[in-house]
Amino acid sequence: QVQLVESGGGLVQAGGSLRLSCAASERTPSTDAKGWFRQAPGKEREFVAGINWSGGNTYYADSVKGRFTISRDNAKNTVFLQMNSLKPEDTAVYYCAAHVLTLLAVPNPQFQYWGQGTLVTVSE
Repeated sequence: QVQLVESGGGLVQAGGSLRLSCAASERTPSTDAKGWFRQAPGKEREFVAGINWSGGNTYYADSVKGRFTISRDNAKNTVFLQMNSLKPEDTAVYYCAAHVLTLLAVPNPQFQYWGQGTLVTVSE
């Protein structure tokens, strides 16, 4: 069983930056892609970004393109989400996900393993 632990959430002013981290408890399969999702109050969970095993292919929701960057350090079994130019509408609980069950390059890729989430709050 893979366990994912997110960190790095917090309160930031609009225009600021945060870097989220997600550490896996054990090495995931070598073909394992990872992703970030978010769920705002009263809304459904939505895909934010995804990255393949090598890091050579990344995918982003239109709402975060140009502002967020997903990356990974396979030696540390960790995936990151650098969030710049944050907006109040980015406020949500952010979840890390591992072991994609579908193609990664689809609007809503499905994952098997999920973290507990970390709260990001962006103030005006």
